[in-house]
Amino acid sequence: MVHPVLDSLTNEVIERSKKTRTAYLARVDEAAGQGPHRLTLGCGNLAHGFAACAATEKSDLAGDKKANIGIISAYNDMLSAHQPYKDFPPLIKEAAKEAGGVAQFAGGVPAMCDGITQGYPGMDLSLFSRDVIAMATAVGLSHNMFDAAMMLGVCDKIVPGLLIGALSFGHLPTIFVPAGPMPSGLPNKEKVRIRQLFAEGKVGREELLKAESESYHSPGTCTFYGTANSNQMMVEIMGLHLPGGTFINPNTPLRDELTKEAARQVLKFTALGNDYRPIGHMIDEKAILNAIIGLLATGGSTNHTMHIVAVARAAGILINWDDFDRLSQIIPLLSRVYPNGSADVNHFQAAGGMGVLIQELLSQGLLHEDIITVGNEKGLKQYSQEPKIIDGKLIWQEGPKESLDKDVIGTVEQPFAKSGGVHLIKGNLGRGVSKVSAVDVEHRVVEAPALVFDDQDDAVAAFKNGELERDVIVVLRFQGPKSNGMPELHKLSSPLGVLQDRGFKVALVTDGRMSGASGKVPSAIQMCPESAEGGPLTRIKDGDIIHLDTERGIMNVLVDDEEFNARLSCMMANTEHHYGSGRELFDSFRAGVSSAEEGAINMFNVE
Repeated sequence: MVHPVLDSLTNEVIERSKKTRTAYLARVDEAAGQGPHRLTLGCGNLAHGFAACAATEKSDLAGDKKANIGIISAYNDMLSAHQPYKDFPPLIKEAAKEAGGVAQFAGGVPAMCDGITQGYPGMDLSLFSRDVIAMATAVGLSHNMFDAAMMLGVCDKIVPGLLIGALSFGHLPTIFVPAGPMPSGLPNKEKVRIRQLFAEGKVGREELLKAESESYHSPGTCTFYGTANSNQMMVEIMGLHLPGGTFINPNTPLRDELTKEAARQVLKFTALGNDYRPIGHMIDEKAILNAIIGLLATGGSTNHTMHIVAVARAAGILINWDDFDRLSQIIPLLSRVYPNGSADVNHFQAAGGMGVLIQELLSQGLLHEDIITVGNEKGLKQYSQEPKIIDGKLIWQEGPKESLDKDVIGTVEQPFAKSGGVHLIKGNLGRGVSKVSAVDVEHRVVEAPALVFDDQDDAVAAFKNGELERDVIVVLRFQGPKSNGMPELHKLSSPLGVLQDRGFKVALVTDGRMSGASGKVPSAIQMCPESAEGGPLTRIKDGDIIHLDTERGIMNVLVDDEEFNARLSCMMANTEHHYGSGRELFDSFRAGVSSAEEGAINMFNVE
């Protein structure tokens, strides 16, 4: 039986979304009713579509018996997480042919790495790259050649972008194919220790680079629980990955077999068969709420307080931060993966992984089982199984019934925290979010004077000059999507961590982002309304006392309301972050983007 709060909220979201969801599904069903779209093409159009194919494939695509898979890939060989995708298209094409179908590489999408651009001009493109990826996905699928789609992507904005793009072709059955995490390297806590020593000037660049290279050391996803691995969790808990396939390392026999099986599986679900499962129907209100539940239960990336909202709206579903907050009251924190623990995702997988997590949530009525998935069965119950190769064949067996390491995956009865790892923050400075799962309890409430900055480099310089050697709440303004594209602000993680370790009470308040790598320093981020819209952060002065309680979700500046409201909003002084590294190409994005709580959407408005 589903928990009464989850049941009530689900009904509210369904009712709230009735108009927009009905309109979306009508478009999906209209497209589905046209049959294989390539058969509506003129002869010249179709000939262009299969001109480069082998003779047998041309014959297959000219008819209406064999399905064609469109592959959309975020491959590039600079990003460790996406480098393994180089070998996936040949595996997919081979498997599709064996299963009686065809597969074509439909298009590539850009894939940038926040780990590389962090603190540099390219980071200002990061959030908007999600919308570019969504549009590039739509371009790749726009040729009316496909009966199904496969999405190859892992990191940050890439998976949400692929998912939004796929939902614009909601009549197509779609499966997501992970690449898997790199093997464990230097422990994440040791990496952070070296970073803080570097910030203090106690080690040099050579020692820092050595530590970083031992942490990020091979093909595969970074092993900490940031946005990339939160993406992978989200996609599996919504039923878009094959059961148990999310955290299998790249370049292994099991990873390759799962990739081939994904191609065979999606062919079963096309409109040409008897088990049609279009993604527009798969991603419904229950699947979206499952994604939020997974985020809270694992203490995942705060980026998903925007991405899940945007994905939902692409499917005609309306959710908001109050929904996250209500669920956080009933969803406990069930995993400890860095930065909210010492384990990495490989340890999480070894402890039972997604199968144990899903099974535990289902057993307590804290997850919707009755969703459409890409597994052999439609419901989520099968996702307690794990894939194995036995006698050369890929099979699924029942996974562990409970966690194999209670320090990594807990239970609802004995959670790591009673509420979810992401909290809504409210008060006279607006609305924002805070990732509390990695913050020790003694640091979750901070009351201190504000020191205001409009550029993170100025805050770092103040640290180096000793100006932050005190209790302080750093207020960093004009970092929202309309200001400069809302870059992540991890340049501040090490300096603020150093100050906290020295015994000072510190916190960060900003309309920018910190993402899944948010660490031990308390913060209130993604504040709305943002500074570029004259939000309350623009009226804060140096020395104002701010009270931040991330546990209760309350933040206020302790200034008389009449005085505070009478202050003039300070406006952004310059636009230097609008030029260089391609940022001038994104003027229309900054001008047209919605608020963080509305998903920071630029492309569409479902209301």
